[in-house]
Amino acid sequence: MTSTASVPPDDEDLQRDIERAWASLLPRADAIADDITLTLLAKDWLDVAGPELRADIRSSTREHIHRGIRTMAGLAQDGERAIHVWRETGRRRARQGVRMEHVLNAYSLGTRVLWEALLTQRGHPDHDFDDRVLLIAGQRIWAALDVQNATLVESYRRESARLQSQDLRRQQRLLDGLVEGRGADPVFAAEAREVLVIRTDEPVACVVAHFDGMLDGPIRGAEDRLERLGLTSYWHVRGDIYFGLVATGAAGVEGVVRALRPAVAGRAGVAASPDGLAGFATAYRLAAGAADTVSSGTPEVVPVTDRLPEVLLRASPEATAVLVEQTVSPILAQPPHQAAVLLETLRALIAHHGSPTHAAEQLFCHRNTVIYRMRQIEQLTGRSLHDPRDRLLLTLGEMAAPAPVGAGSAASSGGQGTG
Repeated sequence: MTSTASVPPDDEDLQRDIERAWASLLPRADAIADDITLTLLAKDWLDVAGPELRADIRSSTREHIHRGIRTMAGLAQDGERAIHVWRETGRRRARQGVRMEHVLNAYSLGTRVLWEALLTQRGHPDHDFDDRVLLIAGQRIWAALDVQNATLVESYRRESARLQSQDLRRQQRLLDGLVEGRGADPVFAAEAREVLVIRTDEPVACVVAHFDGMLDGPIRGAEDRLERLGLTSYWHVRGDIYFGLVATGAAGVEGVVRALRPAVAGRAGVAASPDGLAGFATAYRLAAGAADTVSSGTPEVVPVTDRLPEVLLRASPEATAVLVEQTVSPILAQPPHQAAVLLETLRALIAHHGSPTHAAEQLFCHRNTVIYRMRQIEQLTGRSLHDPRDRLLLTLGEMAAPAPVGAGSAASSGGQGTG
């Protein structure tokens, strides 16, 4: 505000004239407010507003104009000063989901219309305000707009933060409930769909990742990466597990894995829930099982469909122990180096459907060497690599077998001792 337009502290007459100028607008307050409302309702963002919001804007605009005029006229009591309605409007618009920029634009519009209304008082037969009075009054209302905006922004942001925190807690409660199997409860599922904005028939998947002591988390920027594909996701921490619910859409689990792979810093697994929210608990367990099959310290995300045998073996430790005992346990009982050579040979034979020729090419050794080792394997285990069932059991047994202690990987270069 310039010095020529300021009111000297002892110029009470000028102050009274300014307040009288504002007070002269009180009989027109509702008409001024309704003009502002009509202009606001013509804005694009209000085309989609419901009748309740439109009615609220009309009522709120009237209250703003009345309080603003009374405040500028020096007539407002402490409990009805304009700053109180600015704070409440900020909170209410945040709850209504009205964007802050729209509210600030409305305030700028209201200030301009109110200032123009004051200018029309110049030369009015019932009012005799000189240009200095109108100039200072105008400067005051435009200066008040800065305070008005600052007050509203602070109130709006505080309420938005509170609502986001409240929504986050609700989302996390729902995610915990889905993991616990409550998605099969129709009432709970309906609430989850409403809050998470997921259709009844929408396909979803679960992503599970281990923290493994990582402070930055096992998946960096997961939500942003998926959002770029148009996929909605919600994330939560449960113990030392970081997990997310993803509405997969047309991308499917494969699209989710591709999107997350560059961001993965730890062990992660993904599983689809064909039954939607009702099957999310199952998808969580499968995704966790898939993540458990990734070697510790290895940054990798795998779909459960790529690790089904490993997940099955881990799901039943008792049965797996019997399987190892009935298949590769005699091989593991050999000296570590010999056991490592036989297990690598077994893997090659399994990969090539029991063919010594192709296994020898993979192992870079003579075919007769592989045949000799194959006979050792069959003698030790009592199972034939040409029998489909025995080959399946040996495959699962080899997958479940621990690495021989103290063994090196020398099946091709150092395997002369076994053949």
